Amino acid sequence: MKKLLYFAICALFIVACSHQPKKVSLTSEEMIAVDSACDKGQDTAYIVSLEGTKQALNAELDVVLGHAPKPLFVGRPECGMLNWASDALYDMAVKKNCLPTPDFAVVNIGGMRCEWQAGDITRRNIYELMPFDNALVILTLTGKDILELCDIFASQGGQGVSKQLRMEMKNKKAQNILLNGKPLVEDAVYYVATSDYLSTGADFFTPLTKYIEKTETGYLIRDLYLEYAQLQKTIEAPIDGRMTQL
Repeated sequence: MKKLLYFAICALFIVACSHQPKKVSLTSEEMIAVDSACDKGQDTAYIVSLEGTKQALNAELDVVLGHAPKPLFVGRPECGMLNWASDALYDMAVKKNCLPTPDFAVVNIGGMRCEWQAGDITRRNIYELMPFDNALVILTLTGKDILELCDIFASQGGQGVSKQLRMEMKNKKAQNILLNGKPLVEDAVYYVATSDYLSTGADFFTPLTKYIEKTETGYLIRDLYLEYAQLQKTIEAPIDGRMTQL
C-alpha cells in the first residue's frame, strides 16, 4: 500500500512539473479614450498646489531670445533647422574656446525635435528643440573617417553639417567634399564638434566611434543653443548648398 501511494505521489509530481505548451484561446480589446472625460479623475488639490510653480516656469520659458524672420523647417537634403543647429554648435564651440578648435560640426536630423515658425523664438522653443541633456564633445578623426561619414550622410539623403563642410550627393555617394574650401586629406587629422550621443555611433554615424581622441567640453548643447539664439537676435539659417543632391 505504501509503495502504491509513493508511486501515485511521484506521478502527480511529474505531471504537475511538466511544461505544457500554453495557447491563447481568447482575446478581447477595448478602446479607452483619453480626453476631457478623464478630467473628473483629476486631483484638483494637487493641480492647485502646482499652479505657482507652473506660472514661474512658464514665465521663464516664455522669455524671448530672438526673432526668426522666416520659418526653420526640418527636411533633407538640407534645411534651415539643421543648418542653424550645426552652425550654432560650431560657433559656440569656437566662442567658448573649446580645444581642440573644431573644423566643423555635425548634428543629426533625428535630433531635431521640432520646427520653428516665423516669429519670436523663446527659451521654450530651444527646450522643445533639445529636450535632452546631450553634451558637446570634440572628436579627433582622420580624413578617411570623415569621408566614410559623408558617404553615410549621402546614403541617408542628407544630414546636418555646419557651413565649413560642403558636399554633393549622387547615387547615395558623397562627392566633391570640401572642408573650409579644401579637399579632405585621408591621412590628415580633423576635429569635429558633435554631441556625446552621436559619438557613440547613434543614427548609423559609426565613423564617429573611430575617434583618436574624444574631448569632453562640459557644455550642454541646449545651453549653447540658448546662448547662441540670444547672441544672434535675428535667428536665421539660409539654405546655402552645403548639402546638394544631384
